Amino acid sequence: MKKFTNIPSDIVFESALGFAAAHSGLVTLNADPLFFARRHPDRSKVAIISGGGSGHEPLHIGFVGSGMLDAACPGAVFTSPTPNQMLAAAQAVGGEAGVLFIVKNYAGDVLNFQMAMDMMDLEFASVLVNDDVSLDTSAHGAGRRGVAGTVVVEKMVGAAAERGDGLGDCKRLADKVNARTASMGVAFTSCTVPEAGVATFEIGEDEMEVGVGIHGEPGRRRTQVRSAAEIVADLLDAILKDIAPVRGDEVLLFVNGLGGTPLMELYLLYREASEALVRRGVAPARSLVGNYTTSLETAGASITVTVLDEELKALWDAPVVTPALRW
Repeated sequence: MKKFTNIPSDIVFESALGFAAAHSGLVTLNADPLFFARRHPDRSKVAIISGGGSGHEPLHIGFVGSGMLDAACPGAVFTSPTPNQMLAAAQAVGGEAGVLFIVKNYAGDVLNFQMAMDMMDLEFASVLVNDDVSLDTSAHGAGRRGVAGTVVVEKMVGAAAERGDGLGDCKRLADKVNARTASMGVAFTSCTVPEAGVATFEIGEDEMEVGVGIHGEPGRRRTQVRSAAEIVADLLDAILKDIAPVRGDEVLLFVNGLGGTPLMELYLLYREASEALVRRGVAPARSLVGNYTTSLETAGASITVTVLDEELKALWDAPVVTPALRW
């Protein structure tokens, strides 16, 4: 294993210190319990909070800032943050308007966020993101996994909270975006968790894992490596079957890198996916391409599609200033 580490068990905290130093104008770091918050939180609005295991950066800490998250809690690598982290974050940024927690559907995240909410003295609500169409049942909990579609939910709900929507409206919007969003990914390689020191799984040079999870979990099947066009067609078939856009619909097309795939290849995937959608009478009206929900150094990518309406297009276009997204 070759990684930039000092002591592998310290990598999350040391990385957090570096992130805080690099983005000191946007975020502040609370060291114990560990969470990031906006540099200048607005406690008069609904606070949007998320979190999850480290190793998926920039999810979630990279999305703390104006127009998106108010706070984010990083756990150990691929491990849920603790309830105390989430409770402390809520107390730091929440106010009378309440707190909305955005939770990916993994058993540890669901359990720990629920424990934090049970201790809350502020009004709160939550949304469970489950955009991964790879499996009907996740190895990490009942139901589908929450993967790259989490970025879409965080962006649109963050914009709604920024414009002053109340807690109930933010919750309804989050559920709406989640219901209109589907994702699926493929991996050519495994990743290595620093403290483990060995690859999470073995895979042949000519093989790929179709429907891989963001922790390296297995997906639908393992197959021979195929062309980009064939891979995209396979992923889109499952995605579009789930969200069922009709001819004339407009969508957000999001091509996400898992950490080890060059942007050149991600843009190639975007072209293939965009042209395939157009052939089906669906218009890619908004786009996002890059590494936003990663799995350490995994070579692979996922495709996310969200069916848009006028409200969602406006929310996606709303200004955002975070370490990882800004427009």
